[in-house]
Amino acid sequence: MTTIKDIAERAKVSTATVSRVINNDLTLAVSDETRNRIFMIAKELQYKPSRLKRMKIENEMSSKKVGFLTMSSEEDEKGDPTLAFIRTWVESHCEQLGIKVGKIIRNNSVDPNALKNLDGLIVLGTISTEDIEASVSEHTKVVFINNTIEHSKYDLVSIGFKQTVETIIDHLTSSGHSTIGFIGGTHLFERLNRSEPAEMIKDPFTVYFEEVMTELELFRPEFVKRAYWDPATGYEAMKEILANPIRPTACFIANDPMAIGALKALQEEGVQVPEEMALVGFDNIEITAYMNPPLSTVNIFQEQIGKTAAQLLFEKLNGREARIHSIIGTQLVIRESSKVNKKV
Repeated sequence: MTTIKDIAERAKVSTATVSRVINNDLTLAVSDETRNRIFMIAKELQYKPSRLKRMKIENEMSSKKVGFLTMSSEEDEKGDPTLAFIRTWVESHCEQLGIKVGKIIRNNSVDPNALKNLDGLIVLGTISTEDIEASVSEHTKVVFINNTIEHSKYDLVSIGFKQTVETIIDHLTSSGHSTIGFIGGTHLFERLNRSEPAEMIKDPFTVYFEEVMTELELFRPEFVKRAYWDPATGYEAMKEILANPIRPTACFIANDPMAIGALKALQEEGVQVPEEMALVGFDNIEITAYMNPPLSTVNIFQEQIGKTAAQLLFEKLNGREARIHSIIGTQLVIRESSKVNKKV
């Protein structure tokens, strides 16, 4: 039977390095070449982890009390299915690692005492990290997803907000657009204590849109509007943009539901898409491929986000001390709504 020592001898590394690579220890500083060589040798030698070791880890994980705290209500998840998909992927990959997510806690009905006895907690959304720290045990392992406020103690999984904005603006400017509008969402800094009102802050897309467009000397504040993440307010925000005597020739909209409403406003005003205004949304929800015209948007890798959060929690529950901030890239999906045209 192949052992870790056999793999180490073939790979010319220590047994400790092989063990940490095979167990996906992300804190290990090792080159991709070495990591890949270890996995190739392990596969070639048909290495299989000890069944007893696997059973021991599974038993330890199954005894952990783990919760999932989301800032979204069930109604929010229906309006923007991305939120529900991320939560589902977290639960699925936790289960594969032997972790049972026992509690889905929503911030509109959270009892802070429900967090006290948890061994692990995954938090989706922007919420006060100080509130979380005050509400959980000092031994609770916490992983945040897309929290815009970092904490020196807790792991964080986020998408590359700035890289996404840069990619979208590069796509639009390369297509000849210099007047670019933006519809962002309302971003709340949530508190666990419902007696303390949530603070309205700029969402990351708004921050980076202003920053990148200012660097390009193209920023026009009159072309920036705020909505509430749904089609109705996306519609109203686009109506406000169209009321200006000068209109942008392109618009980035921070989620697809708002983009759906914005497109309806454009169609009502007789504005041709993309000939008179190009549109780019965000989330790549299923309906965007079937809109008229099909909507350019940004694909976020929901499964990878969920998988990474689950893996980070697994590692923390197994003793990893180093904090990790994992950034998951995005992918621009170019469709007819932002194809190059001749009227910009």
